[in-house]
Amino acid sequence: MSLLNPVLLPPKVKAYLSQGERFIKWDDETTVASPVILRVDPKGYYLYWTYQSKEMEFLDITSIRDTRFGKFAKMPKSQKLRDVFNMDFPDNSFLLKTLTVVSGPDMVDLTFHNFVSYKENVGKAWAEDVLALVKHPLTANASRSTFLDKILVKLKMQLNSEGKIPVKNFFQMFPADRKRVEAALSACHLPKGKNDAINPEDFPEPVYKSFLMSLCPRPEIDEIFTSYHAKAKPYMTKEHLTKFINQKQRDSRLNSLLFPPARPDQVQGLIDKYEPSGINAQRGQLSPEGMVWFLCGPENSVLAQDKLLLHHDMTQPLNHYFINSSHNTYLTAGQFSGLSSAEMYRQVLLSGCRCVELDCWKGKPPDEEPIITHGFTMTTDIFFKEAIEAIAESAFKTSPYPIILSFENHVDSPRQQAKMAEYCRTIFGDMLLTEPLEKFPLKPGVPLPSPEDLRGKILIKNKKNQFSGPTSSSKDTGGEAEGSSPPSAPAGEGTVWAGEEGTELEEEEVEEEEEEESGNLDEEEIKKMQSDEGTAGLEVTAYEEMSSLVNYIQPTKFVSFEFSAPRLFTCIFSGHKHKKNRSYVISSFTELKAYDLLSKASVQFVDYNKRQMSRIYPKGTRMDSSNYMPQMFWNAGCQMVALNFQTMDLPMQQNMAVFEFNGQSGYLLKHEFMRRPDKQFNPFSVDRIDVVVATTLSITVISGQFLSERSVRTYVEVELFGLPGDPKRRYRTKLSPSTNSINPVWKEEPFVFEKILMPELASLRVAVMEEGNKFLGHRIIPINALNSGYHHLCLHSESNMPLTMPALFIFLEMKDYIPGAWADLTVALANPIKFFSAHDTKSVKLKEAMGGLPEKPFPLASPVASQVNGALAPTSNGSPGKVRGRGHILRLPGGGVEEANGAKGPPRAPDSPARGSCSSQGRGQGRGYERSCGAADRQPGGAPGAKGRGEAAAAAREGAARVGAARSAALGGAAAAGRGAAGGARATGRGGRRGLQARSRQGLSQEEEPAPRGERRSRAGRGP
Repeated sequence: MSLLNPVLLPPKVKAYLSQGERFIKWDDETTVASPVILRVDPKGYYLYWTYQSKEMEFLDITSIRDTRFGKFAKMPKSQKLRDVFNMDFPDNSFLLKTLTVVSGPDMVDLTFHNFVSYKENVGKAWAEDVLALVKHPLTANASRSTFLDKILVKLKMQLNSEGKIPVKNFFQMFPADRKRVEAALSACHLPKGKNDAINPEDFPEPVYKSFLMSLCPRPEIDEIFTSYHAKAKPYMTKEHLTKFINQKQRDSRLNSLLFPPARPDQVQGLIDKYEPSGINAQRGQLSPEGMVWFLCGPENSVLAQDKLLLHHDMTQPLNHYFINSSHNTYLTAGQFSGLSSAEMYRQVLLSGCRCVELDCWKGKPPDEEPIITHGFTMTTDIFFKEAIEAIAESAFKTSPYPIILSFENHVDSPRQQAKMAEYCRTIFGDMLLTEPLEKFPLKPGVPLPSPEDLRGKILIKNKKNQFSGPTSSSKDTGGEAEGSSPPSAPAGEGTVWAGEEGTELEEEEVEEEEEEESGNLDEEEIKKMQSDEGTAGLEVTAYEEMSSLVNYIQPTKFVSFEFSAPRLFTCIFSGHKHKKNRSYVISSFTELKAYDLLSKASVQFVDYNKRQMSRIYPKGTRMDSSNYMPQMFWNAGCQMVALNFQTMDLPMQQNMAVFEFNGQSGYLLKHEFMRRPDKQFNPFSVDRIDVVVATTLSITVISGQFLSERSVRTYVEVELFGLPGDPKRRYRTKLSPSTNSINPVWKEEPFVFEKILMPELASLRVAVMEEGNKFLGHRIIPINALNSGYHHLCLHSESNMPLTMPALFIFLEMKDYIPGAWADLTVALANPIKFFSAHDTKSVKLKEAMGGLPEKPFPLASPVASQVNGALAPTSNGSPGKVRGRGHILRLPGGGVEEANGAKGPPRAPDSPARGSCSSQGRGQGRGYERSCGAADRQPGGAPGAKGRGEAAAAAREGAARVGAARSAALGGAAAAGRGAAGGARATGRGGRRGLQARSRQGLSQEEEPAPRGERRSRAGRGP
């Protein structure tokens, strides 16, 4: 916990929503229209309506997916209802009174709740304000205490005719163990009979909390409390709570100046908020029950709440972002059969997706309206116009950032293509980007505009033909791109090519050859091609009307990374040289082709995605609409990793969880190494990534609460998604000891992911399973959005919707990864006074026991020893080693510095000792200086030169003096300095290697004499 106050505040419910409004609720199936009063509870948990019979219906705000009004709301189809609302009268104002609320557990299984207000424009206000509650970041990511409070609110709203809470509602709310519910009610002195009822005044919040503590006791939190509370006292003082917060709930990697630790006076506010006893709160004391509610509060959120808000830089070029993308968006089920629906475009866009796909085919006479369907399958059709209207309606409800429409165009009619282009222009209006921005012309070397530049705009990805004028460019073809090339326009001196003259000719030749080959394919070969690419390789000519709408997203045939690399190209017409570096060109790849490229040329794939965009889509054989794991292609920097949104499998769950962050904008900025052309990134790296500090993550699954509606045994799986070099092990707890799903406890060791190479690319999945592998709930959270400490992890459904009851209690600990060889050094750097004091105490005891010299802080042969003595340890190739530690500056030979994140300071001066020369700073101190003289300073006979010997001795004295001074300051006072000098004097009297090592440890002063000549001679002739 880095802050004592939560970053986000709960959503505020406007007064008129709580007071309610009169509506008529209608249903087309039953043709019934009923007067109701529509309300939102004051805390914003439920939308509910009350009939004249006092019957109430509830809709959890988290289950609402959309609200609509006016022409976008549902219209009655039955004549009976149309007559009720006078819809057939010419001057009726029905559209000004409509309201539709859409809810459902996923994007396919939807329910439409239709209302008509008595006043005009009331529906519009309700639609906007209810949707604002739904989209609030804390609606789906609330604290544990909020979800428990939702239960209380619903219990007190569901009253019987006498205005009391039926006891049977408790059994329905907590169905796992009826006997425990009865016992908890009895403990609170409440009636427990099935036909009994409870007066709401007898069930205030304190009684409800006592009921929960009786129903779901928390012995594991009591143990934590006991380890920090005052001895023999049943409470924790504010000083004890402050210590607990700073030691357990605070990220140890935080800078204490920028993020000061908690103070007792600040912690008093937390005690006032969570301690149920007013007397204890006045005394600054926290009881065990208060500790439970403190750990359930928003201050202890497992999420870094600021990550939920828009926090990425949105002014980078478009290709520097991961973009939430959909494949065959119109399908509601499998790829071969099932319904197509324009509603899917709404739902996908509302979820934050920014790239949707439209498979366009020629319409049939007499209307010849273009349609959208999955070609050569049994899926149903929808009209192209209907899909465009759905996109226009929902385009920017969730995110204001640009939408990309990925067209797979099979409409081989110029007239129908012209109709498609006209629909786009008229329905989208100003939202459609038809011309490139003035600051970002379509020229080689010019980057793409940013999401901020394209805010509120819709971009078309469609093949672009040559007759579209100076902004025309290449075409999307089969193979790896989703589409085949149209016949090329005749080339001549008057032809103006897209962005540059003649740079497309090589691609033209490749595409013409491919089209010629595809024209000669028989039916079996076409089917084989479709099995991988689907119908993507069968696109037709892009005619002028559609082609003119294409600008920044121009699909082209992928040839090779070498062909796509920036280079000079000589125009065959003018002979001029042009740079081939077109950021507006995009290629599409099936998952198989992309995986093949990634496995063979991963670094080139990453570099390709730095310059331009790529789109990955599922192979054609996924007829069940299953998905591939998107992580492997995010690792390569692929921007548009398209998935089947109708299938909520694990890949789709990860996609939804990751894009929930950054304000649900649909755009996530890639890591710097995946953007900068001067950096090289290999996603298959297993060692380290320069300037990126790896993370060690430890998670302890402690207990669960209300995991199932049945009494079952449960277990927990913990899994990491990240780079191939990250720890890949999936951990699993044992089954809970008994069939207790209300409060099972697992007493197991922490699950440790020791070295997460790039935390920004990794995410953690925690899933709860019932015995027999039945899914109960899970949560996927990016590593850099996790908070350290004890937390309640509220679980989500398979479709990423929050579950009210189930939660896990876990302990998370995140640290910078430190190799074992540097562990002692890290401790010494973090607190040198404590480290050396402890070492001196230990060494004195050892000396007394053994009668020998005090033990050295580090083994002299280890690289850690040379670091403590002010030098960098040599690596195996002779270059200075590096120590990674947050906030520390390491000195390099020649005066350069290296920060903990790996960034180097000024380079070695020209006259500094070269690698292999005599340099005690780089080598000698860790090994008694016997290897100080390198081969470059040797005389022909093999003896070290005088210059090398002098530099080695001088460096040795300087280094030893530095250590002596540092240790003297750390130990404090003249007495400590005296011990250092005395130790140095004793060491001077000892000849040979042991004596010199002792001097370097005990603080040899700069004025002391160098080592005896005999000792220097003993070191002569030794190589580096």
